[in-house]
Amino acid sequence: MRPIYRNTYLYALTLLTTVGLSCKKDFLAVEPPNQISAGLVWQDPALAQGFVTEIYNGLGVGGFNEQMLSSLSDESMFTHPNRGIDLVNAGTINPSTLGWVDDTYGYNPMYNRIRSCNITIERLEGGDNGIADQTIKDRLLGEAYFLRGYFYQQLLRYYGSVPLIAKSYALNDDFAAKRATYEECVAFILADCEKSIGYLTGLTMDKGRTTAIAAMALKSRVLLYAASDLHDIPTAKSKSSVIAGFANPEFLGYVSGDRLARWTAAQAAAKAVLDAGAGYKLNLSAPVTPEQGRLNYKSLAMGGGSKAPGIDASAASDLILARYFNDRSDMRYGRANGPNGYHNWAGNTPIGLLVDDYEMIDGTSFSWTNPVQKAAPYQNRDPRFYASILYDGAGWKPRNKVSGNVDPANQIQTGEYDLQEGSNVTIMKGLDTRGSSIENWNGSWTGYYTQKFIDPDPNLIEASNPQFVPWPFFRYTEAVFNFVEASIELGQDAQAREWLNRIRFRSGMPAITTSGIALRDAYRHERRIEMVYEEQRYHDARRWMIAPETLGRKTSYIKITGKFKPGKTLSAPYHYDPEIYNYTYAPTVETAQENRKWEDKIYFRPFSRDEINRNNQLIQNPGY
Repeated sequence: MRPIYRNTYLYALTLLTTVGLSCKKDFLAVEPPNQISAGLVWQDPALAQGFVTEIYNGLGVGGFNEQMLSSLSDESMFTHPNRGIDLVNAGTINPSTLGWVDDTYGYNPMYNRIRSCNITIERLEGGDNGIADQTIKDRLLGEAYFLRGYFYQQLLRYYGSVPLIAKSYALNDDFAAKRATYEECVAFILADCEKSIGYLTGLTMDKGRTTAIAAMALKSRVLLYAASDLHDIPTAKSKSSVIAGFANPEFLGYVSGDRLARWTAAQAAAKAVLDAGAGYKLNLSAPVTPEQGRLNYKSLAMGGGSKAPGIDASAASDLILARYFNDRSDMRYGRANGPNGYHNWAGNTPIGLLVDDYEMIDGTSFSWTNPVQKAAPYQNRDPRFYASILYDGAGWKPRNKVSGNVDPANQIQTGEYDLQEGSNVTIMKGLDTRGSSIENWNGSWTGYYTQKFIDPDPNLIEASNPQFVPWPFFRYTEAVFNFVEASIELGQDAQAREWLNRIRFRSGMPAITTSGIALRDAYRHERRIEMVYEEQRYHDARRWMIAPETLGRKTSYIKITGKFKPGKTLSAPYHYDPEIYNYTYAPTVETAQENRKWEDKIYFRPFSRDEINRNNQLIQNPGY
């Protein structure tokens, strides 16, 4: 049969030639069937919209990567070795060994997306297009300006200042470019935000696309960072010898100027976001009940989208810009992070330093030196604890749906417990430990699992049923925190407390009444707890320059044992029962998986050696 097909092809080619195509030298120069020329893209509104929609892929899956930014902070530890996270946390990265770098802030991926934004802006503002509908043009331009500003913001908060490229380069252009100053980068991003706001104001946008309020939220974040300690060079130099010795501090922050004016601008930008929307239950004047606080917080984490009992769909109102998932195959956060005893991978497990920071329900601090609290460390805690952390004895989903009838109580097991077998007492390793009979290699190193973004619907078992939970790029709660922080720095404690307590009331926690430094510390604690796992802590600890005493701490795990009380026994299967067991809890430093150490050079990521070699005008960050 092959000769027939070949001869048929030759015959057809000959026939085309004999009917007159032989005089056309370009008769084989046809458009590739899987590609569209650039000229056609900007003549067709649908194709132009498709081009801009593709730029959103630069946002990735938000923070729902298998490796999460939380594990580069004092929120969690990544369970699996040799992924580069340990190199960052040990301070050993350098231009040749970058450690883990996700595409959502990688130097080359971000510039590739910026180029697409530049092409869009050039084509639509330059008139080199056939799109007559001004509303479509405005929408696409507003999206392009926002996305370019967002991508530059990503580069700025990881690397400090970078070259500002506002055109699409051709192959014969000179690609060498100097770093702009930090101040120039901020001004550039703010200008993109303003243009995006101008184009998008009054337009109705599809869910998942940027809006004018999203551009306002980006502006708020950028201005807050610009006012912070790390980017006020006189302050940064006083706190870091590495920064003090850098020859080009203008790449890292403001070398002069009125810092109070920067805080004032940050406050105004945050207030503009708050004035533009209501958020979720941010108008309370007293705490809700603890159980309602837990449900409020879980509803926020779900973006209002879970079918689990008690989840409030109106919590979606707190989302300003989110990554939504239409295909379950895109979203395996629960499987990547859930307990191994449910056949999950325990990827980014909360460390004891985070768990210990959840307050008691009365607003006092938890302490292992308090004998009552040490004896029952998971009782009477901040309601957000019960919506965020899976701990030993916590109720969870029907385990029999995925692991067999080994745990009728459906409780997390992260300790080791006495069990009666005939006349003997044996010790059982919990099903969710690294000694488990189920996927022990995927067990937590910390004794905890995250719950925050995992859908609590008991009908969704993560190992077999991925979930639809949106990733929050921006939400109103962040704007509240931005406003509170700027207000504290400006000495406006009363209004800072008012807004901060609205967040606490929503979670069922009592009001904060402090002022001054104590209020600032309380605010930073509240932001840590409320925004956990949302890619905030990594940046907050740096910009506040508290990384040495927070991110540099050794991680800890919780060692839990359950011993029979006198006269009590239990045969398999095990379940948590303080009437039968005396439980002991021993927080223990853990260095087998990671040995964390803070180095001031990690305030900023290094540019790769390859990038420095390609661009001889790119000056490296300090410490590398």
